[in-house]
Amino acid sequence: MVTPSNTHSPSQVASQVAPQGASQGASPSPSPSARTTGLARLLDDTVAAFPDRPAVDFLGKRLTYAELGDLVDRAARGFQQLGVRKGVRVGLCLPNTPVFVICYYAVLKVGGTVVNYNPLYAPRELQTQVEDSGTTLMVTLDLRQIYPKVAALLDKTCLERVVVCSMSALLPGMKGLLFSVLKRSEMASIPDDLHHIPFARLIANDGAVRPVDIDPEEDLAALQYTGGTTGVPKGAMLSHANLSANTDQLFRWIPNPSLGQERMLAVLPLFHVFGMTVAMNLGVRLGAELILLPRFHLKQVIRTIGRKRATLFPGVPTIYTAINKALAGGGADLSSLQVCISGGAPLPGEVRARFESLTGCRLVEGYGLSETAPVATCNPLDAAPRAGSIGIPMPATTIEIRDPEPPHRLRGVNEKGEVCVRGPQVMSGYWCRPEETRAVFVEGALRTGDIGYQDADGYYYLVDRIKDVILCGGYNIYPRVIEEALYQHPDVSEVVVIGVPDDYRGQAPKAFVTLRDGARVDPADLRAFLTEHISRIEMPTAIEIRDALPKTMVGKLSKKELVDEEAVRRATAASAS
Repeated sequence: MVTPSNTHSPSQVASQVAPQGASQGASPSPSPSARTTGLARLLDDTVAAFPDRPAVDFLGKRLTYAELGDLVDRAARGFQQLGVRKGVRVGLCLPNTPVFVICYYAVLKVGGTVVNYNPLYAPRELQTQVEDSGTTLMVTLDLRQIYPKVAALLDKTCLERVVVCSMSALLPGMKGLLFSVLKRSEMASIPDDLHHIPFARLIANDGAVRPVDIDPEEDLAALQYTGGTTGVPKGAMLSHANLSANTDQLFRWIPNPSLGQERMLAVLPLFHVFGMTVAMNLGVRLGAELILLPRFHLKQVIRTIGRKRATLFPGVPTIYTAINKALAGGGADLSSLQVCISGGAPLPGEVRARFESLTGCRLVEGYGLSETAPVATCNPLDAAPRAGSIGIPMPATTIEIRDPEPPHRLRGVNEKGEVCVRGPQVMSGYWCRPEETRAVFVEGALRTGDIGYQDADGYYYLVDRIKDVILCGGYNIYPRVIEEALYQHPDVSEVVVIGVPDDYRGQAPKAFVTLRDGARVDPADLRAFLTEHISRIEMPTAIEIRDALPKTMVGKLSKKELVDEEAVRRATAASAS
């Protein structure tokens, strides 16, 4: 299990603060570099070190690392027989299942590039990504919820073939049998033709993979689609070096892990860069057992932690908030948890403190983007928490605070500016988008689109997204400031603040709030509470209390849906008047 160490103290951080807004924070490792390699090598090394240790647990069906390594080799050989090689993009349109892990490493082993797809995407979203990436081969499941959307692309895009895995075959004996009988209506009918390859046929070989020479720095491992700083979906080009470096950085961030003994609960979707790196790749690097859950169900997650004795559990703030609510009445045992890393959205201090008091597990906040593979900063696991901080840079990573305009000017300590990142985990650019690539780099540093600052001890803080800043009567209002203030109210569970049109000030903040069970506060109470925490100019013009707030597939609170709702509501009101 993870045990504490004294490898990283705040004084060490302070001693390494760089002047003029740039800081290469202290690392838990004395080496400033990060290990880079072909990603499939991570798995091969772990298979060699821990062949008999459990590698994957999917709803009770388990594989050892030796079994996982054999399946990866056989899938890799199958992909080679299908023509996968360097330059070929292979899509994975899968929830968290063993076949995702198998095909991910198999594609990389033969030099192909993985393109991750959200299986809940609408058909048009899938089509756009297939056409943009040039995906010619897709791996998916025989589920009606997913397969028909993928199959429809065979006739109208560059997609040529689909590898289809049987969901019932992934489940342990009786569960698989019952699924094939009781869930028949959820299973798709798969044609027997040249466009479809059953997964069982893909792996029906001796696993004799023809060796492929991988150049970690040059060869693409993944195209990770993201809205970036502009909101237009584009593929972040992540090399083997980018992803293996970030995995190594995270590995060295964890104090004294027990190699071959940890258990990683992977409920974050592996098709998302956070789950891909922090759950799957880091889990493999640790020789951990990957406990895969296909989606977030609160009761299942709590029950799984208790029964499977998970030790590592990366997540997003909404997951930890939900667990806090569920544990309020007691009755659950989460004492096995040792380390939880939160990312994807700001982690409210009250949520962190309550989770730690309820579980005894250390919860720290990190920060990153798809373009940084994804982790750029994180709070140390063996130092006192800094309220509201996203922590310090990963090993071999430099963070710069730059004036948004002009971006070549660096800001000093405690001065707000755009957060920019340098490091081995930073992407080379966007797929087939040279202009967008040029725009997102300044003097070699990645522009994140986030506003933040660095304190005197080298810790970083985010203020808000540049695009989310509310321009109110000549003032810049940062929604996160208002959100953090509302989170301090004891009856508030979740908060989202957006900018809405205002006839007098141009824009004004509006807050959407959910309350804890049994709470009886109203918007007037919350406004009165805010008077002691924010300025008058920051006061929301409206506070709307809801039963639930929209979330993304990863579980992040979604501002976009609320902005769209407000636009529709205002357009409807205008047409009716």
